[in-house]
Amino acid sequence: MSNKHNNFNTKFLKSSYAAIIASLLVIGCEQNAPSSNDKPSPLPPVNSAPSVQDAKEFVTKAEQQIDDIYEYLSKSAWIAQTYISVDSQYLESKANKESKLLGIELANQAAKFNGLDLPYDVERKLKLLRLKLTLPAPANQPQKAAELASIESQLTGMYGSGRTEDGAQYDLGELSKTISESDDPQALLKAWTDWRKVSPQMKPLYQRLVEIANEGAQDLGFTDLGSMWRSNYDMSPDEFAAEMDRVWGQVKPLYEALHCHVRAKLSDKYGNEVVNNQEPIPAHLLGNMWAQSWGNIYPLVAPEGGSGIDVTERLTAKKYDAISMTRQAEGFFTSLGFKPLPDTFWTRSQFVKPQDRDVVCHASAWDITTEDYRMKMCINVNEEDFKTIHHELGHNFYQRAYNLTQPMLYRGSANDGFHEAIGDTIALSITPKYLKEIGLIESEPDSSGDLPFLMRTAMDKIAFLPFGLMVDQWRWKVFSGELGPDQYNQGWWQLREKYQGVKAPVARTEADFDPGAKYHIPGNTPYSRYFLAHVLQFQFHRELCKLSGHQGPLHRCSIYNNKAAGEKLKAMLEMGQSRPWQEALETMTGSGQMDATAVLDYFAPLKTWLDEQNKNRQCGW
Repeated sequence: MSNKHNNFNTKFLKSSYAAIIASLLVIGCEQNAPSSNDKPSPLPPVNSAPSVQDAKEFVTKAEQQIDDIYEYLSKSAWIAQTYISVDSQYLESKANKESKLLGIELANQAAKFNGLDLPYDVERKLKLLRLKLTLPAPANQPQKAAELASIESQLTGMYGSGRTEDGAQYDLGELSKTISESDDPQALLKAWTDWRKVSPQMKPLYQRLVEIANEGAQDLGFTDLGSMWRSNYDMSPDEFAAEMDRVWGQVKPLYEALHCHVRAKLSDKYGNEVVNNQEPIPAHLLGNMWAQSWGNIYPLVAPEGGSGIDVTERLTAKKYDAISMTRQAEGFFTSLGFKPLPDTFWTRSQFVKPQDRDVVCHASAWDITTEDYRMKMCINVNEEDFKTIHHELGHNFYQRAYNLTQPMLYRGSANDGFHEAIGDTIALSITPKYLKEIGLIESEPDSSGDLPFLMRTAMDKIAFLPFGLMVDQWRWKVFSGELGPDQYNQGWWQLREKYQGVKAPVARTEADFDPGAKYHIPGNTPYSRYFLAHVLQFQFHRELCKLSGHQGPLHRCSIYNNKAAGEKLKAMLEMGQSRPWQEALETMTGSGQMDATAVLDYFAPLKTWLDEQNKNRQCGW
């Protein structure tokens, strides 16, 4: 996962209303509040007693308006990231403003049909229209809409600049480098505390943002903004929260075993006075600014033995370059029965960093139209980028599957965790078996190297799970009023200790605003999707491996070249967002319930090894 969730960049651009109102709005900071002169052409007014026919007509016209603007929004965003200039940023900002105005109008109009007995598709599309605004402004209150837009811009600007109220400036990249590379506890502590000097100024703005967005959510028929976010999962808000905790309960024993071993090794290195073997781990020692993934300290905890496969060396030896790596990833999908990507993918994508201009190198997958798909990367010939390309093309093939079968409002993943999960599912199939089949290696190594591989993977994917859960847990409590402004920081650390077993390395107070040190809080990006993706990818992988007839450990399975697995995958992808995600999941797995036992199956050899290491240790916190 490395830097995947550290600084938000749009990971993929899917052709759905979510992309217009959520993804595109976050790609570029909106610098100006909406003005009356920028409003799109209004839809016909909804009368005071709307009918079923009114609802049908409204949905039809809304889909047309979104379709009319989508290519313009997509290309504005593409140019802003691949030709960075004052002019391209201006065009993107203007497009973002127009999309936000349209989103506010459509959401508030859709809310006027609440309570009507409507056909399934009309009701589902109206619900999607209401839910796709991450931060809804109150209806018919332009001053508050402008204030909300201004706060959003200020918060993202504060994070991006790294500047404190008194003018000091901190470089997140340099501080993160210290956290990831140093083993000096004092240097680590200074880097950790320095970054958290930027966020206290965000607190009053965030408090006001919560007040305004809660009003907007209530105007759309929700109790508060957290209730609105949780309503986006085809179950009641309370049911979704309970489902997240249920799934977490399934994987918690594996996380606790990993936590116990890592804490013991850290205590051995730094001493029990720094890392107490019966307490939460100090957050600055885990190799990541937010202690959300621990891969950077892998050498400290690695099992002995097992050299593994040097994929980077094999790619170099076989003279792979950016294009041939991407062709090979496309070949993975065509081996499953998917049609090749269109020729325009190869002529319009960004595969390498241009020499003549500034670009955003962060990997992303785009659907500009139903026939125009692109990938944006600055590819290096190494193992990480080889996996990333397979992941990104997972987004592209998902996009094309639903774009060609679904109307505009259904062009998206079954829920926001599915898109990331599909990309990661494909990456899980980059195993020795796959590497042998494509000629990168001559023979599969024996299983002696598997434990180090599983530990390295767990240090990212398993370590992330409780963090992926608690970020929105904190926001839901803030949105509902359970955590008031005088409890923001205390509530944050209570949740981090409860779920992660991680604590602040120094005393924190309500003068601090440590949640704001994580981009997704000032950036207002929902986070539950990442937890869902980290669970679903293993559930998808296990089911596809069963279909492919795989025998042996789950972590050694690759579905490459298996048409039966491809057919099952394609059937789910083509559903888009047309049905509840539980039905999409059942299409793939035969069950409509998330099941994290697939995570346990994948890491079973590691869990056995961890339990052996932890025999004489006191685990838990």
